[in-house]
Amino acid sequence: MTGPRVLIAEDDPELRSVLGRGLAEEGFEPALVGTGAELLEQVEGLAPDVLVIDIGLPDADGRDLCQALRARGVQTPVLFLTARDALVDRLSGFDAGGDDYVVKPFAFAEVVARLQAIVRRGGADGAVEAAGLRLDPVTHAIHAGAESAALTPTEFRLLALLLARPGEAVRRRELVRAGWPRGAHVHENTLDAYVARLRRKLRGLRGAPAIDTVHGVGYRIG
Repeated sequence: MTGPRVLIAEDDPELRSVLGRGLAEEGFEPALVGTGAELLEQVEGLAPDVLVIDIGLPDADGRDLCQALRARGVQTPVLFLTARDALVDRLSGFDAGGDDYVVKPFAFAEVVARLQAIVRRGGADGAVEAAGLRLDPVTHAIHAGAESAALTPTEFRLLALLLARPGEAVRRRELVRAGWPRGAHVHENTLDAYVARLRRKLRGLRGAPAIDTVHGVGYRIG
């Protein structure tokens, strides 16, 4: 059985080599490029399970590349490598369609852990599967067996976070950050209203798990 395919776009040849060699030892199948142009040329042919993109590539901003990929319909999860840890930089990365980020200099073990989490959370086709449910990031639909329901983007983000941690209490502030990633001001009852909508949709799917309230903490599914 082959490991997850990861395409790495990093212009520093030494770091690129370290990432490629180390990820191969961890069971991944890495492919390496040094520019954004090479990434765009190879991504569809290689069909990677996850992308690692340096934001500071010599020919393009990694966030612009991510937006270009999303515009082309490429939904492969993206882990950004960045030398910047300011909140505005992190938010702009998520707004561009990124899934996670690691700040340089980083411990290699952190990259491995984050990539494993992305692959585990997203599956090979970018879908989230847990607790008997499947979330499709392309159609923004939730599936339970042969039944399905459409979700709004905010509902999708909230449910994706809950399903990424099945059986675990997810704190309210984490859910707010996931549902409204641009730092919008969210009233206290807005999250509750969205969870109520998700509960109604889940009740319409035979066999779907319930979202439980964890008083004083947040919510839990599964």
